[in-house]
Amino acid sequence: MEMTTDPETWDHWAGLLEEIDAQGWSILPTLVSPEDCRTLAGLYAERERFRSRIVMARHGFGQGEYSYFDYPLPPLVQDLRESLYPPLAGLASSWNDRLGLAGNFPDTHGRYLDRCHTAGQTRPTPLLLHYEAGDYNCLHQDLYGEHVFPLQVAVLLSVPGEDFTGGEFVITEQRPRMQSRASVVPLGQGDAVVFAVNHRPVQGKRGPYRVKLRHGVSKVRSGQRSILGIIFHDAL
Repeated sequence: MEMTTDPETWDHWAGLLEEIDAQGWSILPTLVSPEDCRTLAGLYAERERFRSRIVMARHGFGQGEYSYFDYPLPPLVQDLRESLYPPLAGLASSWNDRLGLAGNFPDTHGRYLDRCHTAGQTRPTPLLLHYEAGDYNCLHQDLYGEHVFPLQVAVLLSVPGEDFTGGEFVITEQRPRMQSRASVVPLGQGDAVVFAVNHRPVQGKRGPYRVKLRHGVSKVRSGQRSILGIIFHDAL
């Protein structure tokens, strides 16, 4: 399995990073080919590939289910995790600096995982999410321990309008002393959205301040929807 485009050679990363910095998210178009999308979605039935399965209704998370991959990760998932990390690490370090948070992020994902594993965060977090008609995912954040990489990626594996209807990816931004703002992210098959896991800096009159973000999925009206989640920190 191969990515449609190699992230390390993209000449438009600067614009994407600027957009993520400005609004907390951006779209990476056609990151994964249709063939690889179908292959990844088909892995959900192979239970031996996963370390755990979560039925959302049992925990009040929504409806639907998702499964966390076990190590070793599928090659494409491993490649995505390793290749998407470096360009995002610089922005992540910049956010920490502006917010007065300690620590920069290493330049490779392997070195960052070493940091997670030393702290006891050793369980892999990339996951596949599976939705059917009536399913949805409540607004949430994916925080799994002391070490949290500020950005994550979700890749839509299904075809909107053909495989499913509804099921829009939603991001909300909670601004201090203001009403929350919602964004619906338009994704096609193989498109990815990069978004803030927890908070991002916004420049105010008195300096940068934190804006908290949450993400979720609206109700699927028909069909089945599959998505790949790439989280860069491992879990306790």
